[in-house]
Amino acid sequence: MNIHNISTEFLTLKTVCEILTNNTKLALSEESKKRIVTCRDYLDKKMEQQQEPIYGVTTGFGSLCNISISHAELSQLQRNLVMSHACGVGEEVPQEIVKIMLLNKIQSLSYGNSGVQLVTVQRLIDFFNEGIYPVVYQQGSLGASGDLAPLAHLCLPLLGLGYADFKGERLSGEELNRKFGWQPIELQSKEGLALLNGTQFMSAFAVWCILKSKHLSAMADLVSAVSLEAFDGRIEPFYDAVHLVRPHKGQLETAQNIRSILQGSQIITQKKQHVQDPYSFRCVPQVHGASKDAIAYVASVIETEINAVTDNPTVFPDLDMVISAGNFHGQPLAINLDYLAIAVAELGSISERRTYQLIGGKRGLPSFLVANPGVNSGFMIPQYTAASVVSQSKQLCTPASVDTIDSSQGQEDHVSFGSNAATKLYRVVRNTEKVLAIELLNASQALDFRKEMTGLRSSSVIESFVEAYRGVVPFVKNDCVLYELIHKSIEFIRTYRIKQ
Repeated sequence: MNIHNISTEFLTLKTVCEILTNNTKLALSEESKKRIVTCRDYLDKKMEQQQEPIYGVTTGFGSLCNISISHAELSQLQRNLVMSHACGVGEEVPQEIVKIMLLNKIQSLSYGNSGVQLVTVQRLIDFFNEGIYPVVYQQGSLGASGDLAPLAHLCLPLLGLGYADFKGERLSGEELNRKFGWQPIELQSKEGLALLNGTQFMSAFAVWCILKSKHLSAMADLVSAVSLEAFDGRIEPFYDAVHLVRPHKGQLETAQNIRSILQGSQIITQKKQHVQDPYSFRCVPQVHGASKDAIAYVASVIETEINAVTDNPTVFPDLDMVISAGNFHGQPLAINLDYLAIAVAELGSISERRTYQLIGGKRGLPSFLVANPGVNSGFMIPQYTAASVVSQSKQLCTPASVDTIDSSQGQEDHVSFGSNAATKLYRVVRNTEKVLAIELLNASQALDFRKEMTGLRSSSVIESFVEAYRGVVPFVKNDCVLYELIHKSIEFIRTYRIKQ
């Protein structure tokens, strides 16, 4: 069994990917256990010794921060907080993202700056390890005091409330506790706030999307190389000399990658009749490269966030301080999730343009990539579909992070809407998968025509890639029901693993 010890060591995206891919179990390191217990003990003593109110610990929340709560009501206050904030609506969060929410929340609580009980963190670890996924909804968070509504839904089952999915079965919180022989967690002072304040909804979507974005970036290079071959494109725009005089890292990397993919191709080295290619082919290094640079930067922001304490107030036992501040505010993520959406959408936008070029009856290719156009419509409409999806992605790239709406009677007067940026980005990532899948459907069809026309072969990388694709999606001789092939192509794009 693979076990990852939650500790104060820096958690990388690579490690997160390995945890998710390998079905790794979680365990608290001894260091983290000690920090959690020390912080809880400190907070209990602090409440006994301090007369002044402590926000969220001995007071109400938001604009109710000036209302003091008696010691006898502190546990009920925290329970009420979780119940009253579970106001999510809309589509359910996919289970694979709920799993990342659990991981991120556990990591954030493990540093010993949140005042939670050890048993509370351990129960979240039990959820993760047992494959228990609380039912969480995609709408309801402002991304300001953290992701209050979705995190409330994540934590309801801790109290024996709400619902969770376990091995294909939907259980109430009460049924879940009965099944595992658990007692509901009795929240202590500040615990509800520690669970609900935080950016784990945003950051979970961010982690999922950045991992998918890296995959899509690599796939975009590979698929574009197939299209370049099929279109009988030129290799000169990918020469190193061009990019060394404009040395953006992503641009250089993309050009080198395309050259590597095309190494040994007979098609790319044959004499060309045309002087230059359309932008969607010869500007691949510049466009794909800009997206690579954006992905790399956003990845660094996300890594910082998943290694952070993002609830409020923040407890510092060593400094004898409990500070009410703003680490739950989602702006660092919100701006960058908007940025990432643009970067990923552009991979889809230029992909659709290559598809459009391939079906245009140019450079010896048949119109709409069928042998008998007219009787057959061929690949006319997949381009329509790609154009529709690309247009939606452009609309989804309207930034969420520039918006703000007052909440909590003006106490929370600037919000990030990073939650909306996250869910919009999720849709953009899924859209770009679809568009690249449609390009590959067209590119592989066109490449077959090109090879038949010239008698030449492509590179070993492309030949192997297209052969694997042909095991899923066949060459189309005459009109057929294309949506089935498109769906198979999407699944291929999603699951194909590029050899490094």
